[in-house]
Formats: sequence, structure tokens, C-alpha cells
Amino acid sequence: MDNVRKPAPQGVRLDHRQVRVLAHPLRMRLVGALRVNGPATATRLAELLDTNTGATSYHLRQLAEVGLVVEDPERGSGRQRYWRAGHDFTQWDTSDYDADPDARAAIEWVEGHQVRYLTEVAERWFAARHEWSAAWRDALGMGDTFLTLTPQRLQALKADLDRVLERHRAEATADEPDAERVQIFLAAYPLTEGPR
Repeated sequence: MDNVRKPAPQGVRLDHRQVRVLAHPLRMRLVGALRVNGPATATRLAELLDTNTGATSYHLRQLAEVGLVVEDPERGSGRQRYWRAGHDFTQWDTSDYDADPDARAAIEWVEGHQVRYLTEVAERWFAARHEWSAAWRDALGMGDTFLTLTPQRLQALKADLDRVLERHRAEATADEPDAERVQIFLAAYPLTEGPR
């Protein structure tokens, strides 16, 4: 097994302009596809996402203007341009956009899109889980936990979980037997109604 340590993932904290650009279904899918599959041409991305090359190229340029995707100069030749995600993950606090109604609406759309995407991922899993081994069926899935926390303690919990996830990302290797890529979703929502 290779003991070379993987570089730490690079993140971006979305600014107001970036969040407004990202709040589009195809753009979110493009960033996701580049993060999951690595660098690709607009033609390859269009095939992968079942869209047309013209729209793909346009939206890649929009994402590139705000640094969410970048050209990969080490790949391609001539007119063939390869793109890669500008960052490994995206961060924000919803309060970052309180003073900007357009950015606030954009982040609300992004968060809603994430929930819709989680539903799609779960439905695909439910439809295909019988094809997976018992070990994988037992390991995959979801659960929930109920806690009573302050906002500060919840932030500390999220930071702890981030460190645990990073440790496992750094230790895992793709050549381990039975290794598969998985997506981890973390969410925290209040059980009480109304603002505090």
C-alpha cells in the first residue's frame, strides 16, 4: 500500500458573486462532475450530463469567471480545452448573505438543490441496493441523532466531524480491496418550530 499522504483538500468560502453564479442547475452539476470525475472537456461533460456542448461551454466560462472552475493547461491541445474544479469543496454560512437579497436567494436555492440531490441519490441507492453485498448494504444508508446544543457547541461538533472525515479521506486509498467512492451528507436542523 502506498504511504504517500494525500494533499489536504482545498476549499472555497463562497463570496456573493460566486454564490449567484453557482445557483444554476447545470452549473452545480458541472462543478460536481469535475470534482467527482476530474478534469474534462466541455464535450465530455456535455455527454456525461446529457446536455449540449454550447450550453456546457457557456456555463463553464461563467463558473471560470468567479474561480469555481479553471482551465487545466497540462491537458488538451489546440482547441481542446480541459476544465477542472477550482476547489475540492465549498463552504458558507447562510448569514454571510444577510445583507444581499440576491445572494441570500441564491444560497437558499443552492441549499434546496442539495436536498433535492440527496433525495435523488437516496432513491438511486434504494433501487440498486439489492445488487450490493451485505457488507455494503449494512455500511451505507443514513440515520439521525437528536441533541440539545448551543450554536457554539453545534459549530464545534461540525468542526470535529470535519476533522474525522478528513482523517479518513487522508488514510483511504483507492487500491484497497472492496473500496468504493461514497458521498457523505451532513445536516443539522432544529426540532423546534420558530426562530430563537
